[in-house]
Amino acid sequence: MRADAPGTVEEAAAALGRGELVAFPTDTVYGLAAGHDHVRKLFLAKDRPKDKRIPVLLSDASNLNASAMVTPAARVLAARFWPGPLSLVLVAPRRGTLAFRVPANDVARRLIAASGGGLPVTSANRSGQGDTRTAQEVMAQLEGRIGLVLDGGPTTGGVPSTVVDCTTEPIRILREGAITTAQIEEALAHTEAYS
Repeated sequence: MRADAPGTVEEAAAALGRGELVAFPTDTVYGLAAGHDHVRKLFLAKDRPKDKRIPVLLSDASNLNASAMVTPAARVLAARFWPGPLSLVLVAPRRGTLAFRVPANDVARRLIAASGGGLPVTSANRSGQGDTRTAQEVMAQLEGRIGLVLDGGPTTGGVPSTVVDCTTEPIRILREGAITTAQIEEALAHTEAYS
């Protein structure tokens, strides 16, 4: 369904509430979301290995404080790069370490906000297959395994997010993606709150 049609985001949020999986565009690739009580369905739909954690996308950076123990480095990086293609690994009470991100995509943030401000989201593809950048690519890989797709046209990024582990001192870059190591180091080096 078209992401810009009236009521579409609310319909997708209702589908998540019923336990369906919903794919939608982000600023990098298409994402696949589940309600917090239905995360297991993400693993089944993607044939994802059970030892891989599912990141949490937030509608706004202000939701991070309620979701995780925020370190000084994470606070600096979130202020500099969110919304955007940066995932921060932090300790979440009762859930261990998780990656958090605020996508720079209005449809994604509206859906996440309509679903409570945070959603478990992973890339909308079968494990081991290529990332999806259009609704048609999502359906080619996941048709019959998900409830619906919000078609927001092609994603603008195409490069996965950079993943930074903020649970260690110093931080560790686990995956370099759209934001470079040099950009991360520069943001931290020029901030009194972290140095």
